Amino acid sequence: MTLLRKRRIFYILIGFMLMLLIYAVRMVWIQIASANKAISASGMTMNELAVRQREEGIELDPGRGQFLDRHGEPLTGKTVWVPVLFPLKHLPDTSQIHGVADLLGVTAAELEGKWSRLQYPFIWKSPEGQAPLVLAEHEAERWSQVSGFRILPYMQRYLEDKSGKQWLGYVSQRPDYIRSLYGQTNSRGLPLSLQVGASGLERTFDQFLRGVGSTRAAYTVDGQKRPISGLGMRLTTANDRYYPLSVRTTVDRTIQQHLEDLTEQMGIREGAIVVLDAAQGDVVAMVSRPFFNPRQIDLEQGSWSNHAVKAAVPGSIFKTVIAAAALEEGVASPGEKFHCTGHYGKYGLSCWKEGGHGMITLKEAFAQSCNIVFAELGERLTADSIGRTADKLGLGRMVGWQSPSFREGLALRQIDQEEAGVVFAKGVSPDGGTRAQTALGQRDVLVSPLQAANLVVTLLHDGKVAAPRLVQDIYFKNGVRMLELPPQSAPSQYGAISPATARILRGWMKEVVSHGTGQALQNAQWHLAGKSGTAQTVSAGRPANHQWFIGYGPAKQPRYTVAVLVENRSPGAPHQATELFRRVMDLLAARIHEI
Repeated sequence: MTLLRKRRIFYILIGFMLMLLIYAVRMVWIQIASANKAISASGMTMNELAVRQREEGIELDPGRGQFLDRHGEPLTGKTVWVPVLFPLKHLPDTSQIHGVADLLGVTAAELEGKWSRLQYPFIWKSPEGQAPLVLAEHEAERWSQVSGFRILPYMQRYLEDKSGKQWLGYVSQRPDYIRSLYGQTNSRGLPLSLQVGASGLERTFDQFLRGVGSTRAAYTVDGQKRPISGLGMRLTTANDRYYPLSVRTTVDRTIQQHLEDLTEQMGIREGAIVVLDAAQGDVVAMVSRPFFNPRQIDLEQGSWSNHAVKAAVPGSIFKTVIAAAALEEGVASPGEKFHCTGHYGKYGLSCWKEGGHGMITLKEAFAQSCNIVFAELGERLTADSIGRTADKLGLGRMVGWQSPSFREGLALRQIDQEEAGVVFAKGVSPDGGTRAQTALGQRDVLVSPLQAANLVVTLLHDGKVAAPRLVQDIYFKNGVRMLELPPQSAPSQYGAISPATARILRGWMKEVVSHGTGQALQNAQWHLAGKSGTAQTVSAGRPANHQWFIGYGPAKQPRYTVAVLVENRSPGAPHQATELFRRVMDLLAARIHEI
């Protein structure tokens, strides 16, 4: 072998060894870098996961944004102190077990049995059920020396176990939804166990509420789940100056709570109350019955559904639409006289007043809620004119606040579950009988309490339809406003009713209280105006009535509009909605003096 050939072989071997060295260095670098950079489905690096494997941790605060009322008072997010058990191979001594058991209100055997079987950290529950047991803050230091047991600050999202705030909604784990977000910006690190909005504002504003990380408490153990001496508790949190965000609603927390208490006092089983700010149509309070527990949702039972935005048979409050249509179309005048005998022979309809009202003007017929007069108006009007007028007044369509870019697919509807309602059912020929029944707010007509309260706002604004808001702005953690959601209108494609018609109807609503079906309201703290309604329906196969009252107050300088619905009352039962409306207005009058 020549010297030249030997040198070539030497250089080839040297080159091969260099390549192996470079490859080895590269693989080491990749493993180190990937351990620091790779993100798992939980949003942690591989190094963080390795540490987590040696810790038994629990989430104390998911870092989700919070809701505030219009005055900045919290609607969600209350810090409470809760007992937490961490899994251990060897439990504390007998005296400590007995002490902790006494604190938790259980026997030592019960505590020991639960603790010895733990695979993961556990927040001790209250005897009532799903909510954590809440202890005093000063207990935290006293029990800090017991291995595997701590009393820690915990973010309790909902302030009440049961409430009528279905508009606020609830959160739940929705892995399918999280997976659907993975293609969006800043969503890859979302863990599948993350709780996200499932209904209400929690759902419609979920994109603003997710935050940037949770606060966790970890108890460091070895591979045998034995506490590592000297390490103890480890708290980790996402320290961000901008997140989580705060969402400020239009709701007055005090009014909301007073109205919820009022429905309890009056024994309201099903129904709703909607209070709107007369100035711009914002939601001041919205109560739905039956109440729901946001911590324990039963989807089949259905109490989480918001009756305030669900469409129901309106009865005589729909006569407001018929009166507006008759005036707008010129088929009747305010002073025109009608004859009510108590029966409308052609369709078997009757008036609520036995024997009828006799000779009566349209103005008086509205105040007295005369069925015969309005059945005749229904026949005089066309189906198109009734439908157009309803649309002009914000009925038969959704009116809640939505983002201006909604039609481009960037939907942001503030009010979840809102139903559009209906005037005439699709496929039905609106003949004279159909129109007569529709004029009484029966047949196929459906209106939500939100729409009903907003109809009154429309009359106060001379025909301009407002778009009720539940949220007015969003703030960064440092208090700087991130986004403003200004008031909007919800105009009809058919235009608006005339200011003259709106003024006439406002005056007729005053007549309802002074001389008509709402005279029981004359002893209220404010002078009030409104319209009553009773709708015939069926509940559980039996005849039932929906009772309504809508209106505004004070009559001279309106501050609020209110819609009250009491559902499924027994036929012939006292008109509970009128009494509820009065007491709601009295509470609002008292609140004005408090602020």
